[in-house]
Amino acid sequence: MTAPQAAPEESARRAVADDLPALVDLAAAAIAEKRTQKGGELWARRERRPDPLDRSLAEALAADDHEVLVGLIDDTVVGFGAAHTERLADGGLLGIVDEVFVDPGARAIGVGEALMDQLVAWCRGQGCFGVDSLALPGDRATKNFFESFGLVARAIVVHRRLA
Repeated sequence: MTAPQAAPEESARRAVADDLPALVDLAAAAIAEKRTQKGGELWARRERRPDPLDRSLAEALAADDHEVLVGLIDDTVVGFGAAHTERLADGGLLGIVDEVFVDPGARAIGVGEALMDQLVAWCRGQGCFGVDSLALPGDRATKNFFESFGLVARAIVVHRRLA
């Protein structure tokens, strides 16, 4: 009789410089996936992490007002999340979840939740009064994911293409 195999363990931890190659690959995959969605092309021009990805991720890793995490199954990096703080006009500090992405083959088992739990905890620890993120129109999975963490729509951005 064979011993039962242990279930894989999902977790998240702060990213380190050695994670940079995996972070770049995951960020590129996230951009490619989101680009195909409604509103994705303009998102890619305006909101996505700037190129070169290795430099912008390295800068985020080094910045005090940013948090970059890797999502793991056992010890294998399968996702990442990033957030930063923004000082508002009234002096309040808002947490912005910039990215949460899990490789499609590792979704729906808890990696994204582990990432989001830690990002929200980091924002709270920074003294943020709230957390914002972005979901593209029609991306119900992302909207539902964020709603499970208490994030709800507070604005609708509208756009008209001119050319």
